Amino acid sequence: MVGYDRTALLDLAGPVEVFQAANHGDQRYRVTVATLGGEPFTATAGVRIEAGADLRTLDRPIDTLLVVGGWGYDEAACDPVLTTNLRRLALKSRRVAGVCTGAVVLAGAGLLQGRKATTHWAFTGELAARGVDVEPDAIFVCDGQVSTSAGVTAGIDLSLAMVEQDHGPALARRIAQYLVVFLQRSGGQSQFSVHTRTPPVSDDALRALLDAIHADPTREWTVPVMARRAMMSVRHFARVFSRNVGISPAQYVERARVEAAADRLASTGDGLDLVARESGFGSAETLRRAFLRVLGVSPGSYRARFRTTGVA
Repeated sequence: MVGYDRTALLDLAGPVEVFQAANHGDQRYRVTVATLGGEPFTATAGVRIEAGADLRTLDRPIDTLLVVGGWGYDEAACDPVLTTNLRRLALKSRRVAGVCTGAVVLAGAGLLQGRKATTHWAFTGELAARGVDVEPDAIFVCDGQVSTSAGVTAGIDLSLAMVEQDHGPALARRIAQYLVVFLQRSGGQSQFSVHTRTPPVSDDALRALLDAIHADPTREWTVPVMARRAMMSVRHFARVFSRNVGISPAQYVERARVEAAADRLASTGDGLDLVARESGFGSAETLRRAFLRVLGVSPGSYRARFRTTGVA
């Protein structure tokens, strides 16, 4: 496991716990934390982590080379000594993995070229800007010998998948039960990032339209209505919208309504029929289908996960 300053502690600790739990009753994995120079590094909240190896002198075959994420990812991705050693060690590894923004570090080392990958939902755009084919909704992606995960706790999902690849689903299931986590969580990253997936647009008229859709998603936002609001012809509007926003006008309206419904589900006890009407959907069934299409989970499941911790 490769660490560096400002590593996210859970990016490191989650996979360590998974692989260590796999050793119960039989020694299956030996985890070594490595850094440049074998020096200690600082993780979340100033926690100091001791390293067990120096990346520059490691010369033995490696089963799994796993790069963790954290706020120091950008410096790590631009460090020529670190990225050179990652490329060298990747050649000695059966598989390579990145947790969270560790995927950006792998991209900086050229190890994601021509591969599909994912990362934390807040950094998928940055990963795509490095020329990587990003799957933004995935919890983890395995492409050949290289795997990447979404943010933070998704490193546990990825590590469980590795254990299942190596030793079968029964062991992975026992570890998940011991760690009190799902072996496979339902839905993707969209359910965590519903409010942040639309890129900013520079066109003033288009930006004003998007603001108006979010301010009142219950309006009848047909393409002709939106085109008139943006002061464009229907054909020109459809072309400009898709080019600037990345999805069709109808898809955007649906996502805006899902966002409004998600807010109500998380903050009120309103029934699904009322939530549907107040967020622009005609019925609870239409709301349910939209949630499954956009977020990969039902409205009821979303409410159960995000309304409360259950402490009351």
